[in-house]
Amino acid sequence: MTKLSLRHLRCFVAVAETGSFTLAAARLFQTQSSLTATIQQFEEAVGLKLFDRTTRKVLLTEEAVHFKVEADRILRDFDNAIGDLQAIAKGQRGHVRIAGAPSMIVHLLTPALAAFRQAYPDITVSVRDGGSHRVEQDVLNGDADFGIASRLNNYPELDYVPILTDQFGVIFPHDHPLAAIEGPIRWSQLAGHDYISLTSDTGIGAFLEAYPELGLNERVQPSDHVSSTTSLYAMLRLGGKISVLPSLAAQAGPLKEFEFRELCEPTLSREICLITRRLRSFSANTQRILEVLKNSVQENQTLVDAKAVLEGNWGTDRSA
Repeated sequence: MTKLSLRHLRCFVAVAETGSFTLAAARLFQTQSSLTATIQQFEEAVGLKLFDRTTRKVLLTEEAVHFKVEADRILRDFDNAIGDLQAIAKGQRGHVRIAGAPSMIVHLLTPALAAFRQAYPDITVSVRDGGSHRVEQDVLNGDADFGIASRLNNYPELDYVPILTDQFGVIFPHDHPLAAIEGPIRWSQLAGHDYISLTSDTGIGAFLEAYPELGLNERVQPSDHVSSTTSLYAMLRLGGKISVLPSLAAQAGPLKEFEFRELCEPTLSREICLITRRLRSFSANTQRILEVLKNSVQENQTLVDAKAVLEGNWGTDRSA
């Protein structure tokens, strides 16, 4: 019986994703005949047909569709594990990769990186910004050593350690009618106003959709939709509209030019997490920057409205 290997999995995934033996062979830098033989070995070894071949397209069988999910996971875990070993062997070459939601980069990472650079001037850092889904994917795929964002997809392969909580409020131009209200604003007082919502593929949008009892859809006028706080800024500049954001997101970048009031009855907060790959050891440099980050959160005066959650073991050596 043919012994199956990662080579068989890589060939299977390449054909599945390209829908073509020719394109898959080019991707893998091998001949088409060699790739075809490998797939045939795979099918014979498992006793199942994996592809339906037509004159125009190569299609996955029903069994192969289900198996591809597992094949992707196996290859990803293997590549990440090898990457970890190489990182240890090379001492990370003085580099740490971080993914973060834009507001987290402004309020948490920027002050922490300033302190980190002063303490460790020879270690370089790359920062990738994006919504919660992008941050989770970067960590999951090994493109980032850790991420800072809200929990969105709750992947079982990732660990989510709470860092702080962040209260939601309403944001609007200074000349909006809500500006006449003093102090916190009740959710019920949003009724009838034109609303800009964040899409469900963002951490904020998904979080709010999980609370239908807030009655946003019933209270506000039919809403515009945006997929980032950058787009939200542009839409709010048009005037006459409101949106709902956590306080740190409302205080980041150009959004600070608008009025922001906390929402009450009920009070609602999101949880910001340190996101890492489960069962993966931190490099020495990653441990260093996480320790600096933890200290920065404790000392950062801009986080006075956010409740820090610092009891977790984030920043410690998980390889011990």
